[in-house]
Amino acid sequence: MDAELSASTSTAATTVVQLPATVGEQARSAVGSLWRRVHPERAETAQAELEDGRVEVLVARRVGDEQVEQALVGEWQGRLRRLVVADPELVDELRRVVVRLRSAPADVEPSRGATITMQATAFGTSRVNQAGRDLHLRTEE
Repeated sequence: MDAELSASTSTAATTVVQLPATVGEQARSAVGSLWRRVHPERAETAQAELEDGRVEVLVARRVGDEQVEQALVGEWQGRLRRLVVADPELVDELRRVVVRLRSAPADVEPSRGATITMQATAFGTSRVNQAGRDLHLRTEE
């Protein structure tokens, strides 16, 4: 469970920090709803800190400072991990939030050379197909 928890929180942190501005409000709202379930008194603070961090990321991207973004992803991974440890039932909700945020339409293309983190788990005879952008599959039947 520990590796799974780490992977889930890492993916979620990367998602909420790196989303384009057009999806940022959805990320802020999702983070707030997660915090409200465990620490309702801290939800607004968590939302404000996420927004502040996203502004830092945008500025850092303009000047080419990749370390700021990496540091914020690490910071949010720790926060999300502590939140999920406090309420393990949040793991599934966290996964749903990531899926919802990543599937939200964005007005801008991801920047060239952007870091993409993907995770998949397959069971039995299932198949996993992942792509950093477009994926076209054709099955012969």
